[in-house]
Amino acid sequence: MNFYATLEQLLEIANPLEKIENFNLFYMAYRKGECVKEVAHPVCVFQKPSYASFCTIVDPQRVPRRKNLATLEGKITMLHAIAHIEYSAIDLALDAAYRFRDLPDAFYDDWLEVADDEIRHFQMIEALLRELGSYYGALEVHEALFEASNRTAHSLLHRMAVVPRYLEAGGLDANPQILRRLETLKEDAMCARMIDALELILQEEIDHVRKGDCWFEFACKRENLERSVYFDIIQYYYPDTLERQRNLNTTARVEAGFTCNELERLAHERVC
Repeated sequence: MNFYATLEQLLEIANPLEKIENFNLFYMAYRKGECVKEVAHPVCVFQKPSYASFCTIVDPQRVPRRKNLATLEGKITMLHAIAHIEYSAIDLALDAAYRFRDLPDAFYDDWLEVADDEIRHFQMIEALLRELGSYYGALEVHEALFEASNRTAHSLLHRMAVVPRYLEAGGLDANPQILRRLETLKEDAMCARMIDALELILQEEIDHVRKGDCWFEFACKRENLERSVYFDIIQYYYPDTLERQRNLNTTARVEAGFTCNELERLAHERVC
């Protein structure tokens, strides 16, 4: 099986079920050593996200706001937002393995493992959505993660800084805040199941950010740069957002590879 050509096909598949079924076949072949990395296969920049055909894409400011989680509408809105993040994360992981060539085998092992995790997360959240009478694609979504993927397509260093170490690390901070809201409603059976799902996702996302940290470090060394270049990169893509970092999950971020110096620059105070 051709490695890059198959990844390109996977990234272009719109139907979630079809994408997942085809990924499972590909990943099985990959783990058996049955994939060949074609040196001459060109790298393409995708013009639209794979979900564009079944999701209504709007400006991030127009995405449905997360409401009272005690209501059916509130639960659906929350679960749909999480499902969209997880589905987008599948393509982000696949794109990393597809786009960046001539790297150690461990790089491809890592990002295909992440894709496999993100598929499981998406399936878990979408199953809860369907129990509530909804589905992924029922509400409007934004394409901020796809845009981040395209904007960093030219650089492994920038991709690892922006996607795992900024966007996904932000999820490590947001997840416990959602969990605290759900804890007040844990006698509601669906809220209790949402808690279980989010706790599992949090633990596995720590590992994803750690993988990103490892390859960010690799890219820094390859380009003879200090880790502090992270702050310059994020300032370039998301000006002044690091000045507004709040509620850092320092425990998870340390586990994911952030240094105390980095965390103190983010928090603007001593945190470890």
